[in-house]
Amino acid sequence: MIYLDNAATTFPKPDSVWEAVVDCGRNSCGNPGRSGHPLAAAAAREIFAAREALAEFFNAGDSSRIVFTCNATMALNTALYGYLTDGGHVITSSMEHNSVMRPLHTLQQQGRITLTVVPCSPRGELDPDDVKRAVQADTRLVVLTHASNVCGTIFPVADVKQRLPEVPLLVDAAQTAGALPIDIVQSGIDMLAFAGHKGLLGPMGTGGLYVAPSLRLAPVMQGGTGSRSEDLAHPGFMPDALEAGTPNVPGVCGLHAGVRFLQETGVATVRAHEMSLTRLLIDGLAGHDRIRIHGPADPARQTAVVSVTINGRDPGAIARSLDRDFGIACRASLHCAPLAHQTLGTCPEGTVRLSMSYFNTLDDMQQAVRALHAIAEQEEA
Repeated sequence: MIYLDNAATTFPKPDSVWEAVVDCGRNSCGNPGRSGHPLAAAAAREIFAAREALAEFFNAGDSSRIVFTCNATMALNTALYGYLTDGGHVITSSMEHNSVMRPLHTLQQQGRITLTVVPCSPRGELDPDDVKRAVQADTRLVVLTHASNVCGTIFPVADVKQRLPEVPLLVDAAQTAGALPIDIVQSGIDMLAFAGHKGLLGPMGTGGLYVAPSLRLAPVMQGGTGSRSEDLAHPGFMPDALEAGTPNVPGVCGLHAGVRFLQETGVATVRAHEMSLTRLLIDGLAGHDRIRIHGPADPARQTAVVSVTINGRDPGAIARSLDRDFGIACRASLHCAPLAHQTLGTCPEGTVRLSMSYFNTLDDMQQAVRALHAIAEQEEA
């Protein structure tokens, strides 16, 4: 099988990831912070080491500002519901995933916030000046994807922050953490939500949220933390304030191993390889008059995500053919981002999304090009 569904979750993972998960299960799978015995202490050390590694990876400074979650969706909900307790005006874009749009829609429907959705170009591009023009007197938050999960378009989040230094910026890095260099300090990011199981190469069920020291979030979940157990009030200090309940220790160990792999390999090396894959795929598909590429069609302006349609063909049928006839795994339809597809002009049918990782090869791209050409030509016949 040629796996081109890495925007959903990366596969394969480095062997070291699964080795770390198994080693944790055998040697350090106590409950961290709850007990003093060796297994619990070992688990606490693993959690701390992973937190430190992520803080270094993102240049986040104090590692206590990194909290672990089950995924980027949980991180985004934690940020949105935790920060917007007093309401206000929120700005987002028309290219956001439902992990952003559904919480914002709910808050808007409940009358707790007002919302401006800044329209993007038909290639999914955002003009930072459009975001600045959307600011109101009571604007409390800007929420933006770092790159589209549909077509890969990279957003100029640092440029947005430069124009709006006084407004907190929440960045959805589900598609970019591990795939693009992210420097929290340099970019001026106030909150960063990330998936552990995509570009960071960790297991599913992992993710996290960075929160700047200047921000305080109300916890969306309260309970046991192993700290201040005598107090009925939930702890207000980080990371305990946002980490109630037993953490996914084996998953965090695997995530740490994924981060180590990226640190050893170099994110720049990963990016260069994924750009070469994207270029080969785009160049191979661009010449066919029935295949349309949606998005920038430029590896320098997008992640390794390429969305296509074939005239007269249902995206779901194309994906089934790729799987059944050519052994290529991908994803079709709306990709949990209907507003993005409306922006691209691909709603309601959606697209066929091919998404690559560091472990794909140039030969994989050549086979995908041949397969899509064959499907397009079958329809012509």
